[in-house]
Amino acid sequence: MERKGIKIVKGNVEEIIEKLNKALSDEWLAYYQYWIGAKVVKGKFREEVANELSQHAGEELKHAEMLVDRIIQLGGTPVLKPEDWYKLTNCGYDAPTDPDVIPILKQNIKGEQCAIEVYQGLSEYLKDKDPISYYMVLEILKDEIEHEDDLINILEDIS
Repeated sequence: MERKGIKIVKGNVEEIIEKLNKALSDEWLAYYQYWIGAKVVKGKFREEVANELSQHAGEELKHAEMLVDRIIQLGGTPVLKPEDWYKLTNCGYDAPTDPDVIPILKQNIKGEQCAIEVYQGLSEYLKDKDPISYYMVLEILKDEIEHEDDLINILEDIS
């Protein structure tokens, strides 16, 4: 049976799915970076930073779920193997090898700034091609901007 939800897409559906899978790879790596960072972080304000990182991890997981749902709605297959995240990622992954709060905050700020660029670019790409993905991306972009702001505020409070 024909899906009207796919028919409204004016862009190349396969290309959209590919871009969404790249964003999905970023979200999984961001989730893990936040989650593991919250576990290993040390130093002054450790508890405050760990709580913030844990909250952000949950929101990155929510973004991954949103992206998976949309990829499936478009008739695509989400990235199935974690090793493919590294091949598809836009933003990469910074392992928290220095568990001090300052480097961990800076790593995650860098990640959020990359995510902001990625979702800004995706929003421009999707604007006239896929209204559902476009609005989803704007919602994620809003969260990423809030994450950057939260982390910068904590870093400024510590400094």
